[in-house]
Amino acid sequence: MDIELVEGDITVQQVDAIVNAANSSLLGGGGVDGAIHRRGGPEILAETRMLRASKYGRGLPTGEAVATTAGRLPARWVVHTVGPVFSAEEDRSGLLRACYANSLRVADGLGAETIAFPLISAGIYGWPVDDAVSQALTVLGAARPARLRTATLVLFGSDTAAIARRVAGDQRLQPGGRESA
Repeated sequence: MDIELVEGDITVQQVDAIVNAANSSLLGGGGVDGAIHRRGGPEILAETRMLRASKYGRGLPTGEAVATTAGRLPARWVVHTVGPVFSAEEDRSGLLRACYANSLRVADGLGAETIAFPLISAGIYGWPVDDAVSQALTVLGAARPARLRTATLVLFGSDTAAIARRVAGDQRLQPGGRESA
């Protein structure tokens, strides 16, 4: 699977699946979650409400992933995952890596060939950007999905993109992976 780093807005990515860094309620919120719900329209909220009324009455657990329609987004599906809040006292990196792995599994199971990820947990959840990028690239670089061909890590802001490029260079971005601005 090719890995791309792109600076930009995840809600305009033309891919099969867009990953939402959701809160456990699945009902929208701030940051990436709010942007996806606003741009995607009421269809996404309608499906997340059905998920809450059935399987996820207590919310989506951290690290798990579930898909809905993408509504008005230029994608077929939104894969919702709940990232962990960063803690300096407790290693939650396994939960962060699970967000990427489970999102890949869900998207691959849907038949997606392309997927775009935000930098999960690096916003309001306080995960240090350099480590968030490293965790994402570790999972994406090791993944061997059946259908997915390209995973794009969409980086919001030039500072975040610069850090991601440095970390990717340090980790020697997988062959076929590329960076674009």
